[in-house]
Amino acid sequence: MYKKEISKAVINRLPRYYRYLGDLLEKDVVRISSKELSEKMKVTASQIRQDLNNFGGFGQQGYGYNVEYLHSEIGKILGLEKKYNIIIIGAGNLGQALANYVDFERRGFVVRALFDINPELVGTKIRNAEVRPTEELESYIKSNQVDIAAITVPKTKAVQLAMDLVSWGIKGIWNFAPTDLNLPKEVTVENVHLAESLMKLSYRLSSKQKQEKSKITKEGPGEAIKKEDKEDKESKS
Repeated sequence: MYKKEISKAVINRLPRYYRYLGDLLEKDVVRISSKELSEKMKVTASQIRQDLNNFGGFGQQGYGYNVEYLHSEIGKILGLEKKYNIIIIGAGNLGQALANYVDFERRGFVVRALFDINPELVGTKIRNAEVRPTEELESYIKSNQVDIAAITVPKTKAVQLAMDLVSWGIKGIWNFAPTDLNLPKEVTVENVHLAESLMKLSYRLSSKQKQEKSKITKEGPGEAIKKEDKEDKESKS
């Protein structure tokens, strides 16, 4: 569809554009400039224009972007004009949370079934999806249209499970197990590492705390207190 290869950074920003534009639609905003969009997204206006130019631009000079049209076009780029059938392997806390998340279905991602080895969970329903025994996984995949398989099993079982899923015809895997999956090129994998996300948050918090300590050390405790008193007085005036 697009002649040049799109960078991963641009692709990672597309869902954010889609989400922000969706919020604007709910507020009945008709059009928006790249500058206004940049203020909301904390991305430069130049970066937004460059990102969208990868797909044809969509904007008009002196007008900006039509919110509804841009939202629709980005949705098409992301493949959201069709529905995707999802199965979840692992019906524990994380698997159930994914199945219960209503917004997935609103975006076109429909959870059709969950699979688990726990006999106490088998036969129960998470919203509209039944929890089935893992023994039925292969037959279910071969007799139903499954677009995406979400893996929420322990790391030790994830690799073999992924290989089995591929051999049964699965082309899209959403992996929540704390391990990267090396699968054939024709299989699309999205690895979601929740622990890594927390570590990034930890790093940012730690960095801010170090900056604050460094600032206090340089100013001296007396100067820092005076500055706080001054700011407090200004806020009350």
